[in-house]
Amino acid sequence: MLGNLLKPEFDELIQARDWSALREAFTEMDPADVAEVIEDLPAKDSGVLFRLLPRDMAALAFEYLPPHQQSELVTTLGNEDLKNLLNEMAPDDRTRLLEELPAEVTRRALTTLTPAELKVARELLGYPERSAGRYMTPEFLTLPGNLTAAEALEYVRTHGQGRETLNILYITDGKGRLLDDVRLAALVLAKPDTRISDIHDRQLVSILATADREEVISFFEKYDRVALPVTDSQGVLLGIITHDDVLDVAEEEATEDIQRMGGMEALEAPYLDIGIMGMLRKRVGWLTVLFVGQMFTATAMAHYQDAIAQAVFLSSFVPLIISSGGNSGSQATSLIIRALAVRDVSLADWWRVALRESSSGIALGVFLGVLGALRIILWPGAETLYGPHYAWVGIAVGLSVVGVVTFGTMCGSMLPFLLRRLGLDPAAASAPFVATLVDVTGVVIYFTVASAILAGRAF
Repeated sequence: MLGNLLKPEFDELIQARDWSALREAFTEMDPADVAEVIEDLPAKDSGVLFRLLPRDMAALAFEYLPPHQQSELVTTLGNEDLKNLLNEMAPDDRTRLLEELPAEVTRRALTTLTPAELKVARELLGYPERSAGRYMTPEFLTLPGNLTAAEALEYVRTHGQGRETLNILYITDGKGRLLDDVRLAALVLAKPDTRISDIHDRQLVSILATADREEVISFFEKYDRVALPVTDSQGVLLGIITHDDVLDVAEEEATEDIQRMGGMEALEAPYLDIGIMGMLRKRVGWLTVLFVGQMFTATAMAHYQDAIAQAVFLSSFVPLIISSGGNSGSQATSLIIRALAVRDVSLADWWRVALRESSSGIALGVFLGVLGALRIILWPGAETLYGPHYAWVGIAVGLSVVGVVTFGTMCGSMLPFLLRRLGLDPAAASAPFVATLVDVTGVVIYFTVASAILAGRAF
């Protein structure tokens, strides 16, 4: 916010090339505000301004920039500036940056790291993509279990510089295995001669380095922690994941789910950074599947062409029928996908959801069906438009709406459960996919009901 308020002032300094005044102004600002100023500038100016910052300020401000701008900025930096930047960054933020950079830039970046930082970067990049290991930082503080509270506090004072967080301290054995964690507040409040291994203020919770990032989000939500220790299969403490990293992960997951629910593959970069061909590849797959699905709708209608020929006006209600089913199915699938994501429901609750959604589908179908029937029966000139049996036409349309809406609701609610049971992402049950599936069945239901009710009646 401060960056926006001061933007005119910075624009004037940039145009005047008053670098000394800019440097002085930046040193009095919060890194987040500095990043906000840099973010609004073209790459040539942002690179110049970035070099004006003190090393520690540059690293902090850089972490607030969006990934695509980080990548652009890296390409403008010389090796010395890049070296200073990467070595000052938090390891988890540096890992995400290296993942975003083009391969040749990543190789150049790795050559600028110190041996110690290079080892950390390679370890983090060695974990599977989207795993907890990619998001952890090794900058945490461990305590030997034989210390007293007073000794532990002194240990924190002497060894705590540069750590990611000191709110949570981790107790390990001689082999680095995680034994317990203790909050700094509990340590401060404990009696000085109390062994830290005897301070049990809450249950120890850890997560495997190979766990998927969705599981990471789930752990933070379930256990309400500001940091989680990451271990290997032997229980050795490898790093920690902090709440700020999880916020980034949660945003990425939500973005992917929303894009998949829109009927496309998830983008791997910001919208404007995706090329036209890349965007087409992400979208054409699902569109092709949906297009082929709609072909079955045409096939189904062709099967009932004799009924349509006898009462041509029946075809005019097809959009009304199938859109009702598609809309109800889209509603249901959106509700259940989100409920599964936030764990309002689990796989074991499928039968409860089926009962609720079947009742909801019938109720919604009856309501919409009555509206549809009344629209036909009470419409001025209904007998001219729909023939002498227009009341039966209204009944046929109304009953069809009940059937299609009920089927759409059940299909939309159960498909996410099926995908989750198969180990797939429920977000793949996108609203367009459910709508297309219901379109085909809606045509079959409509013309089957209409043929049965209107059989033998002359139009």
